[in-house]
Amino acid sequence: MSLPITIKRLGRVDYEPTWRAMQAFTAARGPDTADEIWLVEHPPVFTLGQAGKREHLLRDIGIPVVAIDRGGQVTYHGPGQVVAYLLIDLKRRGIGVKELVRRMEQAVIDLLAEFGIQAERLAGAPGVYVQGAKIAALGLRIKGGCSYHGLALNVAMDLAPFAAINPCGYEGMAVTQMRDLGVELSWGEVGERLLAQLQRQMAGD
Repeated sequence: MSLPITIKRLGRVDYEPTWRAMQAFTAARGPDTADEIWLVEHPPVFTLGQAGKREHLLRDIGIPVVAIDRGGQVTYHGPGQVVAYLLIDLKRRGIGVKELVRRMEQAVIDLLAEFGIQAERLAGAPGVYVQGAKIAALGLRIKGGCSYHGLALNVAMDLAPFAAINPCGYEGMAVTQMRDLGVELSWGEVGERLLAQLQRQMAGD
């Protein structure tokens, strides 16, 4: 039997209150709390993971930096990027963190395949890549067997801020987005397709 997932389409929201809301949801949830996926877009912000090194912020371009509690290094969120936060009780679903990451990556790979775009994983570098350029970043925090944070898919955004960081700690890593690969869908259309793929992956338990 597939466990239900509540979908919340929150639109464009500031990063920090959304992160605090994820923490609060995870802290308050009980054994019967339904899992949730939040679909959001953020104003420009750099987020620095727990192990994040400030030297990966190459220069100050006036975008705020928020140090947070997910894994990973530094990444950029901004308008035109579809962000999906997965608030999942892994214990209840009987999956581990690596399996959740695999399913999240597969959702993006399958979404891009709908448009004839061949995407792949890179060993040792979580996320999804097209011809070596990063199109989706992943970062999670697990607390009490439950996940929060999630994935960010570049759809149609200004990629310039990525040049001010080493994306996810990798010097000189190229980034790409769906618009540059010929996909002209809106943020909302891509968001709905991503939700469908994520729900399909999560139903695989």
